[in-house]
Amino acid sequence: MTTTPTPPADYQLMLPDGWFRVALEPERRERSVDALVKRQFSGTDDVPHLRQLLREEMLERATDAYDAGGIELYLSLQRAGALTIPASLLITLLPLPKPGSAPSSLGELAAGLGGDGRTASLVELAAGTALRLRRDPEATPAAPPTAEENYALPSVTVDYQLIIPGSDMHLLLTFSTPLVQIADAMVELFDAVAGSLTWLDGDATHE
Repeated sequence: MTTTPTPPADYQLMLPDGWFRVALEPERRERSVDALVKRQFSGTDDVPHLRQLLREEMLERATDAYDAGGIELYLSLQRAGALTIPASLLITLLPLPKPGSAPSSLGELAAGLGGDGRTASLVELAAGTALRLRRDPEATPAAPPTAEENYALPSVTVDYQLIIPGSDMHLLLTFSTPLVQIADAMVELFDAVAGSLTWLDGDATHE
């Protein structure tokens, strides 16, 4: 007799000191972004235009993440001397593919994702088997952006996709950093954070 696992009540992750959680829910979003802006510009009152630009950018980013199914967004505010170490983590809920419409298992997904700067594999985390997808900038980038296009720094991105036990959803962790020069070191950090993911039962939920 097969027993269907009970869906977890929540999950928890261990993040390094200096990572800031941006609330994505509409009712909490502005207050959370304002707290981030205040922290970033603490002790600096003579750049109101930069404060406003950061606020607008973060509100747009948080809104887009929420609309795409995002439930949590973390930004690295860690510092190395006078510099901030830029990185982010977006956690998203994804519905399982409908039967026959897409690859139905993590292994099938991984099989079709390699190449073009992408490395896909299955890894074992404390929370279960995950599809790990690393995406590096192309060695020879395409044509440079035109004046009409938004410029974005090349970045290294690592996804970890897991099936939530006893549910019809996947949990997707998407880490990203523009520090391509030290990509391997940053990816080691991402692996460690993803490896700390655990499911919580009952009342053992995180804030």
